[in-house]
Amino acid sequence: MKKYSNKINKIRSFALSLIFIGFAIMYGAIFFREHQILVLIFMTLGLLCIIGSTAVYGWIGLLSTRAVQVECPNCGKHTKILGRVDMCMYCNEPLTLDATLEGKEFDESYNSKRS
Repeated sequence: MKKYSNKINKIRSFALSLIFIGFAIMYGAIFFREHQILVLIFMTLGLLCIIGSTAVYGWIGLLSTRAVQVECPNCGKHTKILGRVDMCMYCNEPLTLDATLEGKEFDESYNSKRS
């Protein structure tokens, strides 16, 4: 079975990984110190990754303010839900606000508009 996690945490993890990828690309420029053009390209790509991370963090921050906040029935902590189904941020309990999906097996495809 596939490991699911909260959508907000997935997007935040992606943004954090963009920062580390950007730094790794910038450190890659050290190997090309003799070629100024390659150093400039590596530094620019790294900077673009970090700027992209900033944009993703801003976007998920705005999205998080509109998310529905509910209390998890399993752990009792407040968590935010994006879409029809989501996981608790703390205990990974499947959560839904749609009464027709209660009791069904958790599947992220319930969030797509096609089904």
